[in-house]
Amino acid sequence: MSRKKQSAIVISISSDIGTAMAKRWLKRGWDVYGTYRTKCRSVDELLDCGVILFECDLSNLRSVDHTCLELNELSLNWDILVLATGTQEPIGLFTDCDFDEWANSIQVNFTNQLRIVKRLIPARNMDNILGPCVLFFAGGGTNAATANYSAYTISKIALIKMCELLDAEIPDVRFTIVGPGWVRTKIHQATLEAGERAGDNYEKTNYLLNNNELTPMKYVLDCCDWLINSPREVVSGRNFSTVFDKWDTKELSDKLMSDSDMYKLRRYGNEFLIK
Repeated sequence: MSRKKQSAIVISISSDIGTAMAKRWLKRGWDVYGTYRTKCRSVDELLDCGVILFECDLSNLRSVDHTCLELNELSLNWDILVLATGTQEPIGLFTDCDFDEWANSIQVNFTNQLRIVKRLIPARNMDNILGPCVLFFAGGGTNAATANYSAYTISKIALIKMCELLDAEIPDVRFTIVGPGWVRTKIHQATLEAGERAGDNYEKTNYLLNNNELTPMKYVLDCCDWLINSPREVVSGRNFSTVFDKWDTKELSDKLMSDSDMYKLRRYGNEFLIK
């Protein structure tokens, strides 16, 4: 993988994956910038490491626009833009959720992430050999219905399709999205607090966390490094799984370059009863 100094922006750098990613890249001598919603220990640690941070609440349009303005004023010419934001709330049946909370989740998990991309795209580094990379994080729900998590699920699926759309519209940037699997992060606290409203996922979350049957953080970071160091024809517009895909192999790269539909949202069963 490339060790060339790069400039990275990590939105929600205070998330567990965002913090781990930033610390890895800082050790390589990269310039790292980030946003956080609330002060916490990881924010203090990153500030001590020299990361330039901005307070940003993705549920607030004015906060998002103000932060993007501050970042653009730095004239960064960023190489990597990571959107590490995610909230599972509200958890529960769609009919039981407060709709304003549900709509706010869509803003945080989808709409305002794209708002940030639109605001920061002009500041990309056009001298990056592979092309600058925008990295999103996916969740479950592409192959089944994840009951009780409709706002979170539909937002993540929308991000998957948006990667393909952006790839088609902006050919000088690589847009990719990865599902990290079950990682020990703060995001699961919402499920634990939801209890019965989370349905079967409450017991599953408890089991995986208590038995440590989780994806190691290093594995997630290694996968992200492979994505941001891979050519556009391999990764852009596609949805990857840290756990299930044979990433970082020539076998997968060759297959992806030969199949433009692979790892993208498509309707199943099109071959049945064709007119």
